[in-house]
Amino acid sequence: MPLPAAIDDDRKALARIVAGLFALLGLTRNSAPQRIARTLHSAVVCVLRPAESAVRRLVYFLSLSIKAKPAVIRPMPSDVVRTGQAKARPCFRLFDPRLRLLHNPKRARATPRISFFGDGEVRTLDLGKRQKDVDTDGRRDAAAILRRLEALKSALDDLPRQARRLKRALQRRCNVPSLKMQGPMRPGHPPGHRQRRLHEVDEVLRRCHGRAREALPP
Repeated sequence: MPLPAAIDDDRKALARIVAGLFALLGLTRNSAPQRIARTLHSAVVCVLRPAESAVRRLVYFLSLSIKAKPAVIRPMPSDVVRTGQAKARPCFRLFDPRLRLLHNPKRARATPRISFFGDGEVRTLDLGKRQKDVDTDGRRDAAAILRRLEALKSALDDLPRQARRLKRALQRRCNVPSLKMQGPMRPGHPPGHRQRRLHEVDEVLRRCHGRAREALPP
């Protein structure tokens, strides 16, 4: 289906930004980096988060003008066996992550500790420490960020399909009244929002968010 001019302009701008991120990571059809420098990882995420938020708002705005078949929940056939060997296709996340409100961030980060006494020494085990994916050379695993980029590019290539996905997801959420967040956009600023413009994606996100907020039902 042909896209409205405003949506198509923003889609082209976001596609150009995503292509720049692929080039920045050195990703090609035949090769993909396994680990990247921490500075490069931070630079990509700084652009990727607002780009994802902008695409979500494009998808929402487009979903208001299309029709989708009612969502039907079908049971899984009994003769289907999942081996876990097939590589799942990256799926774009249509809903904003929930906003976490912490009254006391320092206290909220406190984690349980267990101390062991014996042999004249005290050993303390911190249960809250997580194994970081940072090696001694200061590089990070690139698998997660590459999947997010692939999902974002796939969504930009077919926005009407994503809009129909969102339409069906919203229909399913209407049947669960206990959900506090029914819509795809969280209240307040979108993820990746910055008051000061640092990149072209900030201006694109501002336009997409304003258009989607105006289209929200009262």
